[in-house]
Amino acid sequence: MNELVFEVTEAVEGGYDARAVGHSIFTQGSDWTDLKAMVKDAVLCHFDDDELPAAIRLHLVKDEVMVV
Repeated sequence: MNELVFEVTEAVEGGYDARAVGHSIFTQGSDWTDLKAMVKDAVLCHFDDDELPAAIRLHLVKDEVMVV
């Protein structure tokens, strides 16, 4: 696998939630730096050394509702 993509959203209680696309990997972090460390740790725990992705992409999704 060349790249593993995480969809990242801002958590209601603060910080960030991250979910891997196509894999059952979920994690969260209190800030962006903490999230990156948690994602890396989750990926290392989920995959064997010979299955590790070459890169991890964090895709921040911001959902905003506007009144018209």
